[in-house]
Amino acid sequence: MSETALAACMLSATLLASVAGMGWLALSMPAHALQVWPGALPPVTSRLLRCTGASSLVVALGLCLAVDHASMAALVWVMTLTGASLLVAFALAWRPGWLRVLVPWVRASPHPMLKS
Repeated sequence: MSETALAACMLSATLLASVAGMGWLALSMPAHALQVWPGALPPVTSRLLRCTGASSLVVALGLCLAVDHASMAALVWVMTLTGASLLVAFALAWRPGWLRVLVPWVRASPHPMLKS
């Protein structure tokens, strides 16, 4: 694989890691979790999503640093974070259920206010 193709693959992985990280961070918040599931997430799951999201964003930074020098890598990383946050925000506004793809193992408990 050529160096250019490898860099393109790593930058694509950066974008995927950024989208997943922003999605996990958004789903760790109770308001966004209620948009996706009919109930609240357990606190342990929220913490896990928060840690996984933050770790994914650090991995994205590491991938950017592996491709370019530090000043360009920081710029590309911030741009991917911006794009990823917009993508997740639009998904939450338009089709919040699509974010379930990021956490197929989560089964939220029914919201106490929704019980009759």
